[in-house]
Amino acid sequence: MIGAGLRSLLGGVFLLFALLVVNSSYLGAITLLEYLRAETYQDFFYLNMFLVHLVLGLLSILPFLLFGALHLRRAIHHPNRNAVRAGAALFASGILVLASGVLLTRFGFLEVDDPGARGVAYWLHVGSPFAAVWLFILHRLAGRRIRWAAGLRWAGVAAGFAACMVAWKLLATPRVEQPAQPAFANTLVATPGGQRLAARSLMTDDFCAECHADIASGWRTSAHRLSSFNNPFYSFSVQETRRVSMESIGSVAKAQFCAGCHDLVPLLSGAFDDPAFDILGDPSAHAGLTCTSCHAITAVNSVRGNADFTIAEPVRYPFEDSDNPLLKAINRQLIKAKPAHHKQGFLKPMHSTAEFCGSCHKAHLPRAVNDYKWLRAQNHFDSFMQSGVPGHRVDSFYYPPRATTACATCHMPLEASDDPAARDFDGSGTRKIHSHLFPAANTGLAHTLGLPAQTIAAHRRMLEGAARIDIFGVRAAGVIDGELLAPLDRSGSTLEPGQRYLVEAVIRNLRVGHHLTQGTADSNELWVDLSVRAGDQIIGRSGDLGPDGEVDPWSYFVNAYVLTKDGERLDRRNGQDTFVALYNHQIPPGAAAVVHYLFEIPDDVRGPITIDAALRYRKFDTTYLKHVQGVRFEGNRLPVVTLASDRVVVATGPAAAPTEASRDDRPPLWERWNDYGIGLLLAGEAQRSALRQAEQAFKQVEALGRADGPLNLARVYLKEGRIDDAAAALQRAAEDHPDFRPWTRAWLTASVDRENGHLDQAIDTLRALLATRFAEAAARGFDFSFDYRARNMLGRTLYERARQARGSANAEHRQALLGEARDEFERVLTQDPEDLSAHVNLALVYADIGDTGRASMHRARVEEYRPDDHAVERAVASHRRRHPAADHAADPVAIYDLQRPGAYGLDVPAHYAVRPAGTPMGTSDAHGS
Repeated sequence: MIGAGLRSLLGGVFLLFALLVVNSSYLGAITLLEYLRAETYQDFFYLNMFLVHLVLGLLSILPFLLFGALHLRRAIHHPNRNAVRAGAALFASGILVLASGVLLTRFGFLEVDDPGARGVAYWLHVGSPFAAVWLFILHRLAGRRIRWAAGLRWAGVAAGFAACMVAWKLLATPRVEQPAQPAFANTLVATPGGQRLAARSLMTDDFCAECHADIASGWRTSAHRLSSFNNPFYSFSVQETRRVSMESIGSVAKAQFCAGCHDLVPLLSGAFDDPAFDILGDPSAHAGLTCTSCHAITAVNSVRGNADFTIAEPVRYPFEDSDNPLLKAINRQLIKAKPAHHKQGFLKPMHSTAEFCGSCHKAHLPRAVNDYKWLRAQNHFDSFMQSGVPGHRVDSFYYPPRATTACATCHMPLEASDDPAARDFDGSGTRKIHSHLFPAANTGLAHTLGLPAQTIAAHRRMLEGAARIDIFGVRAAGVIDGELLAPLDRSGSTLEPGQRYLVEAVIRNLRVGHHLTQGTADSNELWVDLSVRAGDQIIGRSGDLGPDGEVDPWSYFVNAYVLTKDGERLDRRNGQDTFVALYNHQIPPGAAAVVHYLFEIPDDVRGPITIDAALRYRKFDTTYLKHVQGVRFEGNRLPVVTLASDRVVVATGPAAAPTEASRDDRPPLWERWNDYGIGLLLAGEAQRSALRQAEQAFKQVEALGRADGPLNLARVYLKEGRIDDAAAALQRAAEDHPDFRPWTRAWLTASVDRENGHLDQAIDTLRALLATRFAEAAARGFDFSFDYRARNMLGRTLYERARQARGSANAEHRQALLGEARDEFERVLTQDPEDLSAHVNLALVYADIGDTGRASMHRARVEEYRPDDHAVERAVASHRRRHPAADHAADPVAIYDLQRPGAYGLDVPAHYAVRPAGTPMGTSDAHGS
């Protein structure tokens, strides 16, 4: 049934099939080897063999279909029905092999990206050739005799080739990779052999966008894309750092500190180090953080930050650099058809970790940059990791239902897409990608560059509702220890004209997984805008804007007010001059702050007064904007976003109607008391009187039946040194609420045991805590082994216990305890290599062990990381003398005068301004207390 013409065609089909057998045996063997050994063996040779596989497969389509159709037409009525049926099935299985291959190749006219569909196609493509071979045998057994010898010989060739190639892979001397070495003086970024990388290899964004259009679309307007000299704010600051560096050391090397995270392309290519680097004309100056800036990173080397990662030339497919259109098309098609190798090279497990993000979102100033000493800079990483959000902190005030361990959960939200990388990540049935806009808080950059409205909107959505502000109560007589009327909206109280009051406003960090704000906290502008109105008249004001859009400097700011060593404010993002924070009002995750506002109700007020409070955010303050814009400055017009707001209407006078009822959307009463107590507790670290007020607040929480009450009371009592009261509070918590956060109760119990000298009990408790031996905590994904405060406490307790083991009879036990203490502190340093407490204690432990070398090394680290208190005092005192608003804000418990003469937006007559106690009405001796 096969004529001469068909026989030649069949010979071509057999030849292509034979070559595919050899080729596929190699590809399959490598795939099996990778599965069995969990290692990657795909290399450039493998990719070329895969390209051969594609070519052979495509060349097979036409001759196979032509032969099959012609042969079937001639043989369809052959009397040997078994041979016909087997032949038809063989033809169908061959079509299935080819069709599944075409689907997997992802041609533009038939691009299948759904992982489920591709999985089915893959296994059909792998399995159907075996079915085809079996059907071929059946077909020939029903017809002419099979030449077994020829088939077996060729199968042997295929098997032998695959075996030889696998053996070569296994036995060949592994290629020695160049060790990663730091490539620069003032940033920790490393490259293989410390070599420079070509700029073109890191600027492949258009190439990436050909397949990943949706991902690239988000990235193009992101702060990562605009991280370099294409960001006018950063460009201003880094140019100043380059200038200062040239003046001090004759090169721009100090600015490498910035470039390691912001200017990776020009830094790695060497262009950044040129003092005459063309920041306007050089394309690398405007590359920002490219796709490969992140995806070519091969390892995070430590959790120190400062770009401590290794980056290497990205993996390449054949013809990637070709300018020939045909070869470029082959390259693109090869990537689409074999994306696994592409994914292995560009998306590693570490890319989804907080440690990866922390390599740049954690920083310190080395001595070589600030000509002073090591200083901590911004630190999103530890702020997040040492919180309840990822389930690591043992004593967080609040916890999420499940641990959120990845930064991407918030900052790379899922978006529906048909991108090749899209997956059904959330089980919704819809394929999605992770947003590469990285929504966060930088509305200022998007506004300045005129980026699309949806970019600013994405950042707004992240900000709105991230915090809460609660006008919780007022204190009578306008003093910090006056009678508390709270919650103000539920107290039914009336206020008296002519009397002074202290408004107690509570700010709670609700959804930010690190300190609010972190990052550029010295130039971020987050402040409380509060007003008191009687009818249409404003009788109290704080937080309004001035004529240039500047916020009243006497407002309460949720920021870090940073000074240089000369006692000047760090007001131009001149990071190399960072020295000390005059104050730090940032709020940790799940924590709160209390702000006190003083005002007096004028005698002639009739009717209710309205108190409004809002927490507002603007990316950059006006001082910094003036520096950046220079003569172009016409006012601060950057977007202002309201994170939260509150309003309370309070009755005045003896015959007044009661205060308006509380809104339905307020949090539960216990939570409001709890937040108020948390704010006072944290303030009590600097002001002991706040601890007494925190105690009263937490007693209210306990009276409302919440276990938070006694637990938080124990915290207060421990700070005050009232150990017996702390133990009693913990006992009540255990008896009344045995299942409520036993891990936090364990932590506080260990603290009580330490204070009482019960070190063995404390050690056992801390070990159980660090092992997360709590069923509920483990079920929620919590892992307390990351809480290095708890580990430091365990190490210190072991050390103290070792010092109790005196005498020769206890020498072995003493050495064992010292060894355990050493191990705990060393593990802390794997989590934070610059932890001062761990270095202090390791110096002591090694000295007791007798290892003088290591003891000296850790003492040197202590000196490196210890604050220079004397120099700090000089800078702080100098600034406070010259800047009364900052001096006031730096007080442990500052009271903000709502009727300060000159306050922005205040229209109260001068004689209504708040008077010092005992000053007769009408005296204009008001002050900003």
